[in-house]
Amino acid sequence: MPALWIAHVTVTDAEAYGRYAKLAGPAIAAHGGSFVARGGRYVQLEGRDRARNVVARFPSVEAAEACYNSPDYQEALSHARGASERDLVIVEITE
Repeated sequence: MPALWIAHVTVTDAEAYGRYAKLAGPAIAAHGGSFVARGGRYVQLEGRDRARNVVARFPSVEAAEACYNSPDYQEALSHARGASERDLVIVEITE
């Protein structure tokens, strides 16, 4: 079943996070991921507000997790660590 990768992010270093974003997109695409929402308009109803919200769709939970653990994504993530506060979850779509 398809899955969503949902990230809520507060960017604390825009330059370093820009390097992350430049590398993360190709890593996500290489694992069959495509962006559904990427930093667009949002309404915070509950919980912690984070200014950047990203949703990517993957063919499966396994594909999304493989992407996260891949060397290419981990290289991208090295730029986000220390440059952001992030929450990331993978959720299976039950269609």
